[in-house]
Amino acid sequence: MNEQTRAEARPTKKVHLSRWVSLDVPANLVRAEEEAARAAAAGADLCVFPESFLHGYTRPFDPAEARALFERASQAAPKTVFVFGSISEERRNRTTVWRAGREIACYDKIHLFEPNGERRLWSPGNAPTAVDLGDWRIGLVNCNDLRFPEQARALALEARVDALVVVAWWPWRRDHVFRTLLAARAMENGVFALGCCVASSVWPAEPFAGAGNHVFDPLGEPVRTEDDSLYELDLARRGALTVDTVADHVPLAPTVLFS
Repeated sequence: MNEQTRAEARPTKKVHLSRWVSLDVPANLVRAEEEAARAAAAGADLCVFPESFLHGYTRPFDPAEARALFERASQAAPKTVFVFGSISEERRNRTTVWRAGREIACYDKIHLFEPNGERRLWSPGNAPTAVDLGDWRIGLVNCNDLRFPEQARALALEARVDALVVVAWWPWRRDHVFRTLLAARAMENGVFALGCCVASSVWPAEPFAGAGNHVFDPLGEPVRTEDDSLYELDLARRGALTVDTVADHVPLAPTVLFS
């Protein structure tokens, strides 16, 4: 689908953002399948789970079990696209995207968060990833990536995404930072920014209180929800921009002056 046809076809999209409490892995696997079914039954076009939602940082985990779940859940709801937060696989913090029983994309977190020792757990990815869903396009961002505007900018300028899907394990005490960065990435690129963060971790070795889920439109306005999970995105909002920062982008090379 070319850019003009895609722009003309943009309808309203329904997005389910999980408010996920991470328990032990077996319980998480069961609950994820149940929540995926609920999101699809509610008419979600896109269902998003947060970063490391099945296993946190330290819980014993088999990626094959997760992949079997992702295949079953997405096969049972072929009209819904699933962004399954991230899993630990092949020494990568890997976001995986599924439709109708098939993985259609994956993204390995680029900017690892050293204060949590992530470089001891994973190796960084090296390629920003966008996913074309036919009549709209999403860019994948994982937690600490949000601090680096050049990644979001590349997704907007080069991939022409309509929305940034940000999965996160971000602490509640810094929720104001999460909100601010999401709004900034939305406004500076003229795109929707969807932030899906783990609500909490209930695990003896890893207790955690997570930030909120937030959605901002291309003008930086928050998108409200009546049930704290299902959001409606009017993609036509991109046409209301005062300044189109993608269309008006001017490549810049800094000039360094020496005295």
